[in-house]
Amino acid sequence: MQELYDIEKIKQLKARYFRALDTNDWTLFGDCLSEDCFANYSDGRLVLEGRDAIVGFMAKHMTGPNILSMHHGHTPEIELQDSDHASGIWYLQDMVMDLKSKTQMFGAAIYSDEYVRENGDWKISKTGYSRTFECYEPMPSELKVVKNMFVK
Repeated sequence: MQELYDIEKIKQLKARYFRALDTNDWTLFGDCLSEDCFANYSDGRLVLEGRDAIVGFMAKHMTGPNILSMHHGHTPEIELQDSDHASGIWYLQDMVMDLKSKTQMFGAAIYSDEYVRENGDWKISKTGYSRTFECYEPMPSELKVVKNMFVK
């Protein structure tokens, strides 16, 4: 039963990571990561070491109101190594709209994560993805954003 509970807590952790990223909740995003977390995004084109570096980069480059994003993690494969360490593979589907440059990116990737239990809570200690595809295109001129959570 404990193994199933831990796997569920890790699934919830990754869901919280994606939600915090898309809603620009940088405190919550940072709470998902271990202090010494290592990130290797976009097939190694972006490497960040430490929670502060990861949160700082995301807060600088992914913050609304001009950046709108959607990140979905699917089909998790979680493996527990021992009571305090686990690994996971996730299928990512994402979309990022840049309203300033009027471009959008959509794609998919395979995330590989490592998790550690700290003070009873699971944290992401290593994360990164390799793209299966990535597409950029100009936003259609007729596209109108009618709701933007970052604009009151």
